[in-house]
Amino acid sequence: MQSIIPHYRAHRWQRFLPLMALAAGLCPILAHAQLPAGTRDVTEAPQQDPLRAQAADALSRQDYATAAKLLSTLAEKNPKDAQVLYNLGSAQDALNQPTEAEASYRKAIDAGPNLLEPHLALGLLLARSGKAQQAHAELAAAAAIPNGDAALRGRAYRAMARLDQASNPSGASEELLAALKLTPETPEDTLLAGELAEANGDPVGAETAFRRLLASNPNDPDATAALVHLLIAQKKPDQAEPLLISALAKNPDDPTLTAQLASLYEMENKPDKAVPLVETLHAAHPQDPAISRLLARLYVRNSQYEKALPLYVALSAASPNDPTLLDDQADTLIRMHRAADAEPLLKRAIADPKAFPTPETYGVAASHLAFAAANNNDPATVLQALELRAKVLPPSTSTLFLAATAHDKLHQVKEASDLYKQFLAAAKGQFPDEEWEAKHRLAALEHMR
Repeated sequence: MQSIIPHYRAHRWQRFLPLMALAAGLCPILAHAQLPAGTRDVTEAPQQDPLRAQAADALSRQDYATAAKLLSTLAEKNPKDAQVLYNLGSAQDALNQPTEAEASYRKAIDAGPNLLEPHLALGLLLARSGKAQQAHAELAAAAAIPNGDAALRGRAYRAMARLDQASNPSGASEELLAALKLTPETPEDTLLAGELAEANGDPVGAETAFRRLLASNPNDPDATAALVHLLIAQKKPDQAEPLLISALAKNPDDPTLTAQLASLYEMENKPDKAVPLVETLHAAHPQDPAISRLLARLYVRNSQYEKALPLYVALSAASPNDPTLLDDQADTLIRMHRAADAEPLLKRAIADPKAFPTPETYGVAASHLAFAAANNNDPATVLQALELRAKVLPPSTSTLFLAATAHDKLHQVKEASDLYKQFLAAAKGQFPDEEWEAKHRLAALEHMR
């Protein structure tokens, strides 16, 4: 079955993914760029309206609800005042009113296109909303403001780098370099530089960056996770394991590090060592589907099928359109000698080949259906499943045997004989029981020609 370790890693490493990183890692930027930057200029406007001073005071006290009411009134009186509109957007953003905040930021930009803060704030807001292309345009506009605040321009470049990390890593590297020309390097910059080096096909540069970060921040969970990910990809588990054990000693509840160590033990065929780690993780995060799936997989690897099955049942109920979960559940049932229960699940799973993440995973599910049907004495379904499998995967020794026995049960002598011969040529002593059966059936079929 397909490993779910990468799925769990993607789920947990939010700060390592472009848009999710903006949401998790750049919120402090948003707070800095919006409210403190915005409040400094409210009192610089003409003071004939006392609402300005009251709004500035409310913002300074982080009383965003009061500030929003006052600034709304000011904006009605001064619809072209870019700073008032920006401050209104900041207050609305802090109140988690994204639609209203976006409208206010856009009005501020229309009124003052060379004001950096609304471009930056709008770009971050759009990024958090998943509107990457629009976000990039606003962040680029912020970074390009002539004589703009260097720190805010640097933040705009960093945000663009996060947006471009997955789709355009070379462009992201240039944006990070532009940020570093404006402001000093931070640990987050070093981490991002390593990730970008890895994405750009420079594992040596990536490892250098990660190890440099760990040298200054020993056992840092993010840097450790990034380096371990790289080392596992390079098939260096002997280097990854001590890093994980050391980091977990300092961060015992870190789910990414725990999952990585469990993944490492699974790769080394040590599910008995991985299971306790993930059981603890699951107890702390019982509603996390990625952790539940990881634990279920490990239970299967450790032959603890009775523990895996309820996890897969719950996961399938929560995600009924995920055919890989149905396949995993059915595979567990087959291992429990419950092929009759597995067959209908597998028929549902393979109904839509496009729902599978890859053609290969679809082929594996079709293989499981053929095996379940063979155990259920359903040779017609065996052949149908193998025909579907053959569209995406080449025949294997086991599928040749399944096909031979299915034709044999349907009294299709020529097809069965040919497939038994192909199976024996491929098996070469690896499957003694099946080979014995194939030889005896061939001898019997010779008398039926």
